[in-house]
Amino acid sequence: MEIEVKVPQLPESIADATVAAWHKKPGERVAADENLLDLETDKVVLEVPAPADGVLREILAKEGETVVAGQVLARLGEDTGATQPQAEASQESVVPPAKKPSSSPAGPAVRRLLEAHGLAADEIQGSGRHGRILKEDVLTHIDRQESSSTSSAEQTVETEAEQAQNEENQAVRTERVEKRVPMTRLRARIAERLLQAQHQTASLTTFNEVDMQAVIDMRRRYCERFEETHGVRLGFMSFFIVAAVEALKRFPAVNASIDGDDIVYHGYFDIGLAVSSPRGLVVPILRDADLMSMAEIERHISDYAARARDNKLGLEDISGGTFTLSNGGVFGSLLSTPILNPPQSAILGMHKIQERPVAVDGEILIRPMMYLALSYDHRLIDGREAVQFLVTIKEFIEDPARLLLAL
Repeated sequence: MEIEVKVPQLPESIADATVAAWHKKPGERVAADENLLDLETDKVVLEVPAPADGVLREILAKEGETVVAGQVLARLGEDTGATQPQAEASQESVVPPAKKPSSSPAGPAVRRLLEAHGLAADEIQGSGRHGRILKEDVLTHIDRQESSSTSSAEQTVETEAEQAQNEENQAVRTERVEKRVPMTRLRARIAERLLQAQHQTASLTTFNEVDMQAVIDMRRRYCERFEETHGVRLGFMSFFIVAAVEALKRFPAVNASIDGDDIVYHGYFDIGLAVSSPRGLVVPILRDADLMSMAEIERHISDYAARARDNKLGLEDISGGTFTLSNGGVFGSLLSTPILNPPQSAILGMHKIQERPVAVDGEILIRPMMYLALSYDHRLIDGREAVQFLVTIKEFIEDPARLLLAL
């Protein structure tokens, strides 16, 4: 009895998918619910599990092919439990006859040693009386042979390695290698949305810098207790998310979007987090971030980061969002201009924390500073609002107690 493996129902707005990778080969056994293959869409990666136990008989859609919902991908057969016999090659061991020792004068112990190593007495110069071969003579001869063999082998290996390196260097000098691979669905979608953001918005960026000393001190003071209490580490991102939510409440236009000739003001705060994954940049959403504690925010961030690495994010995880944060500082970026994530009207770029001299109350001090960049759609957000929004975030981060006191 054969069982068909079909493309599952695809999420809404996704018409087709691409076979990204098969995890089983024809002839291999599979267990029910075991992941057979991955399907890549322009948004998420979908796993296709085996519908039942069996053996993968036939693959009907190869890697790279485009498939649609309901299409047959493979066929499973019943597992009979039979195993294919493997022929065992019988090889007769051919033992070369040992060289017989000559009639040179040697004692019984020496003759046994010569026979054990396949040596002839006339190969060895005896050091005993009347040229008699001693046991030490045989052992010295054997050591000399082994040293000579090892040295020869090392020279051969070294010569072969040098030759291979020379050939590789020659190939590098004479060949100009190129590799052409198709763009992944996600990468193509990212490219499409970036062009859309550039062509359909009046994007502008304003910059500021923030002194991270207060947050660093608070983190250092409460980090261990926070982790013991909540089971998750206290990071910098949760401070910026809470600060961003409070700033969005004061400047609703930054949390709004344009729909045709209308402005849509969102009464909720769904914060997107730009996360790097093996497939490219994805933006999972913290829904109703204003209702979350810092511990809940940190747990969601940790979960999203792990699922992004394993390609486990679902379509519902990356849909929507009213405002986005992007932390290029984790990769060492000192300053950059983030690109809008339509239909959102603004995105906050965070960067590397770097110590540098700044003026504080008339004194030059070394402080841990971070550049912030706010890109915004100038069609909706005026420069005054964008600057004040960024200054508000700066003030919250430099004095975190204001977040608790809502000041």
